[in-house]
Amino acid sequence: MIKKHDFLWLAFFLIILINGFEAGGYQASLLNIGKDYDLSNTSKGLFASVELFATMLAPLFLGAWADRNNKINCLNIILFIQILAASLITLINLRSVFIVGVFFLGLSTSALQFITIAALADSYPLSYNQKIGFLTSMYAFGAFIAPLIVSVYLKIGLSWKTLFLLIALASVFAFLGLTKSNNYQKETVVNPDLEGENGGNFIILAIICLCVIMCIYVGFENGFAFFIDSLFAQELNSNLGKYALSLFWIIMIPARVLVGYLGKYSKIILLICIISIPTTILLITNLINPIGILLLCIPLGFASGAIYPSVLNIAMPLAGSKKATATGMITTATGIGGVCFTALTGFVGGQYNLRIAILVLAAFFLISLIALLILIRITKKLT
Repeated sequence: MIKKHDFLWLAFFLIILINGFEAGGYQASLLNIGKDYDLSNTSKGLFASVELFATMLAPLFLGAWADRNNKINCLNIILFIQILAASLITLINLRSVFIVGVFFLGLSTSALQFITIAALADSYPLSYNQKIGFLTSMYAFGAFIAPLIVSVYLKIGLSWKTLFLLIALASVFAFLGLTKSNNYQKETVVNPDLEGENGGNFIILAIICLCVIMCIYVGFENGFAFFIDSLFAQELNSNLGKYALSLFWIIMIPARVLVGYLGKYSKIILLICIISIPTTILLITNLINPIGILLLCIPLGFASGAIYPSVLNIAMPLAGSKKATATGMITTATGIGGVCFTALTGFVGGQYNLRIAILVLAAFFLISLIALLILIRITKKLT
C-alpha cells in the first residue's frame, strides 16, 4: 500500500545530517585523538586519511549494486553497518578497533552519501534541484553543530568517544525513518524532456570532469577543516579554531540552499567558486590576526558550500539512468582527494608549517578550472 503522506525526504535529510555531523565531529576531535595517541601533524594526517581512504572504496563496489536494487533497502543495510562500526569505537578502547571502526564508518558514510543523492533524484524528479540544495545544506549544518557539541562535552569531561555514540543513536533513528517511509509515492515526470538534456545517455567524459573538480575541492575542504584547529592552536596561539571550523560549515547552508534555486546557473556559480577559494586562502595564509582569519572563513565557506550542489545539479542530467553510478564515481573522487590532500597537508605542515600546507592545497584549483572549461565545452555540444 502506498502511503499518502511523504516523509521519505526527511529520512534522506537526516542521513546527510548525520554524515555532516560525523565529518565535522571527527575533524573537531582529531586534535584530542592526537593527544591521546601522541600523534604528530604527519601522523594525524595519516590517521584522518584512514576514513577518507574508505570513502573512495565503497562507490567502486556499491554504485552499480544500488542502481540494480531498491535504493531504500540498500540504505538500510549500510545504516546497520554504520551503527555497528560506531558502537564498536564507543565500547572498545583499542587503537586497532578505532582504526577498523573508522574505516567502516568511511565506507558507510560514503555509500549513504551517494545512494541517498541518487535515491532523491529517482524519487523527486520534479523538485530535485530545490531539494538537493536543502539536502546538501544538511551536511553543512551537521558539520557546523558538531564542533560546538564536541567542545561542550569535552569541557564537561566526557570523552571524544561520545561523538561515535551520538552517531550510532542518530543512525538508529534514520533506519527507523526509512523503514516507516518505504512505501512512498514517487513524483511523476509528465514531460520526458525533464529527464535531461542529453536524451538519457551517460556522458562519461563530463562526469569525469566533475569528478576532478570534486576530488580537488573535497581534498582542499578536508585538508583545511582537519587542520584549521591545529593552525589556530599551534601557529596563532588561539582557541578560536573550533569556532572557525563551525563558521566555515554554517555559512555553507545558505550557499547550498541558494544554489538549489539557481540550478540553471550552476556552471557560472562553479566558475566563481573555483576562482574565489584560492584567492581567499591567499589572504588567510598572509594574516596573523586570528579574528581576521576567523572572518575570512565566511566567504571561504560560502564559496565552498556552493560547489557540491552545483556539481550535482550538473551531473544528474548527464547521468541518464545511472545516477548511483555517477554519484558513486563522484564520491570515489572525493575519497581520493580526501586521502591524498589530507595526508599532503599533514606532511607539508610537518615539514614546513600549516600556512604553507593550506596554500599548496589552494594551488590545485587551477586544475579544477581547466576541468570546468572542458566540461562547459562538452555540454555546449550536447545542446
